[in-house]
Amino acid sequence: MIIDRNPGMKPDFDWVKTIRVNRSAVERRAATITTRRTVKQNWQAAWLLRAITNIDLTSLSGDDTQGRIRRLAAKARQPVRADVLKALGVQNLNIHPGALCVYHQFVKTAVAALDGSGIPVAAVSTGFPAGLSPLETRIREIELSVAAGACEIDIVIERHMVLTGDWQGLYDLVCDARKACGKAHLKVILATGELGTLNNVARASLVAMMAGADFIKTSTGKEPVNATLPVALSMVRMIRDYYQRTGYRIGFKPAGGISDAKTALNFMILMKEELGNDWLSPQLFRIGASSLLSDIERQLEHCATGRYAARHHQPLV
Repeated sequence: MIIDRNPGMKPDFDWVKTIRVNRSAVERRAATITTRRTVKQNWQAAWLLRAITNIDLTSLSGDDTQGRIRRLAAKARQPVRADVLKALGVQNLNIHPGALCVYHQFVKTAVAALDGSGIPVAAVSTGFPAGLSPLETRIREIELSVAAGACEIDIVIERHMVLTGDWQGLYDLVCDARKACGKAHLKVILATGELGTLNNVARASLVAMMAGADFIKTSTGKEPVNATLPVALSMVRMIRDYYQRTGYRIGFKPAGGISDAKTALNFMILMKEELGNDWLSPQLFRIGASSLLSDIERQLEHCATGRYAARHHQPLV
């Protein structure tokens, strides 16, 4: 599927100000996602294999090393054991994660380790996770990550801009980041757990898309509250509104706290029901996660053998 890249648009802050989120209605709708649908047997295996292609396999720890990033890259190349894939009859599908996500310091290491695999490297930039370092430093970090080989850049916004209604400041910040990215795709992290209300989440989502974001992302994974279904629902409905207004598809990336297959499937069901099958492509949907892949591999082994393996049989690094 060919996705025309979002060029952004002139800011329409009147549109932003009209946005109202009915929190109780959103929470009721989100609650149905976990109860209305279940995926079993072969269908479950198919959905889990698709989920792997949607993962941004992530390592963003203070004790990351080049060795850890190389091991993570090796896991990205072979995310599920060959014998499990063969038992499922999918050994020729070339299943791999959507990207490998690392700090700028390790972009070159990740690019070298993934050479020839076709798996892109994403870099977190702009003073992740707080986003409060000098603007010149943040923009330069984006440029350096792109020069090092990153194909995707995950930036963080300044939360105070949302909390104080500084929509022009937020728009300008994302525009500057988009310009620095060049051909690299831009994912804008809203840090939704620190934005206070679903109204703020929805408005920030819209402003980021107006400024040229290719993806909007829930969280850094470092906030007390990260990806939740009500927040995700508020964001994907703004993606739908933006698509209906402009004709451009924007991607969505929930991140933080998604560590088991069941939770990942809930987010996938939300995308299918709210935006349709097109948005289940890794071009438009990613899950930021570090430990999720281990549980998915464990569930796939159960689909193949009828038995659950111990978690240490699917080590990540």
